[in-house]
Amino acid sequence: MTAPSRTASLSVTGRQVADYVWRPSLPGTVSPRPFLHPVRTLTGTEVTESMPDDHRHHLGVSVAVADVAGANFWGGRTFVSGRGSMHLPNHGTQRHEGWADRTASTLTQDLSWAGPGGDELLRERRHIAALPIDSGAWALDFSFRLSNVVQAPLALASPAANGRPGAGYGGFFWRARRGSGRIQVLGPGLTGAQALHGRHTPWMAISGNHGAPWTLIFIHSGPDTDPWFVRTGDYAGVGSSLAWDRPLVLAPGAEVGRRIITVVADGRLRSDQVAGLVGAVTADTPGSRPATPAAAATRSGRPARRPAGHTRAMR
Repeated sequence: MTAPSRTASLSVTGRQVADYVWRPSLPGTVSPRPFLHPVRTLTGTEVTESMPDDHRHHLGVSVAVADVAGANFWGGRTFVSGRGSMHLPNHGTQRHEGWADRTASTLTQDLSWAGPGGDELLRERRHIAALPIDSGAWALDFSFRLSNVVQAPLALASPAANGRPGAGYGGFFWRARRGSGRIQVLGPGLTGAQALHGRHTPWMAISGNHGAPWTLIFIHSGPDTDPWFVRTGDYAGVGSSLAWDRPLVLAPGAEVGRRIITVVADGRLRSDQVAGLVGAVTADTPGSRPATPAAAATRSGRPARRPAGHTRAMR
């Protein structure tokens, strides 16, 4: 008999805004892992999807990597160079190991990333916090740190790094509600998914409508920045890509960490409103600042750099 999923709630000033499924009960083919769903605006509009028909392995807000030394921690098919996307028995699992902290608004969790044979490849410390901003928005502060626990270098890769141009997904990923109408995409001096997909910028935002309009603002926080993975056509999704077009190799005992702060707002916000919220969050959140190198390019009026291999993603 399958054990039921275990869930914790996150609240902002007494209002429940997100559920965190910290011990999920899921089929192995989706690469079982903890995830946030549903995530809601302050008025209750849901802004995540989990296990939609088009991609059953998309689980709300999670950390997922398509290739960790051959193990699939993204779910679904695996891209194999020269053969395409294939169903393989290589799915990994992220296992809950314990809580370092758990309150109504913060969660700090220890996780083990185990390959299909059960061998541990990575250990993770994850911190999630729900932060108040104002009457129309709150922020999800999500950070993670992965450590290589095997006695050999460990490669983290995306399908793009393995030969599928543009499919650089892997890392923090948010599957948003597609809803009705078009998805609006904004960045510093940029508009549209094509302009942001594969680009380094300190922040980007998407707006949509699912019963009511909503806006999500994704902010790189800390010294490191990754290209954005953006989809708004067949589905709405945003990710921060750890290995956009080449593997990220961790030496034994080495670590990699990232922090993304996401503003969850009611309404379809204008670019000036988005910029104002970015400024407010980065000023008020301890240790938060827009990530480089895009900030300098944005201030100078030059577009932020885009890594090699940028094309429209296929998945």
